[in-house]
Amino acid sequence: MSQWITVCQLDDILPETGVCALVGHEHVAVFRPYDSDEIYAISNIDPFAQASVLSRGIIGQHDNDLYVASPLKKQRFRLKDGYCIDDADYSIAHYEVRVNTDGFVEVKSSS
Repeated sequence: MSQWITVCQLDDILPETGVCALVGHEHVAVFRPYDSDEIYAISNIDPFAQASVLSRGIIGQHDNDLYVASPLKKQRFRLKDGYCIDDADYSIAHYEVRVNTDGFVEVKSSS
């Protein structure tokens, strides 16, 4: 059964950055690309390096889609769905995420 897990306040995530959260047993990267309530959540595990680092990547834009570039090997992962722009075989999980009425970021857990 899935449930919403509170990970932080929206104001804890600086615009144009990400944070890492443990949601169940999953390392999740939560991104706030602009100074707004718009947020995204994808796996924090870089599948090329098998390291929990994507929350420290750089947010960019390609073909009108936002992505994060891994800080290790620079592969790009689309924020809306975890698709790997550089090699689709390495696409990663994405998560439903929301900001509740009290300003807390919540990620939907799959377990």
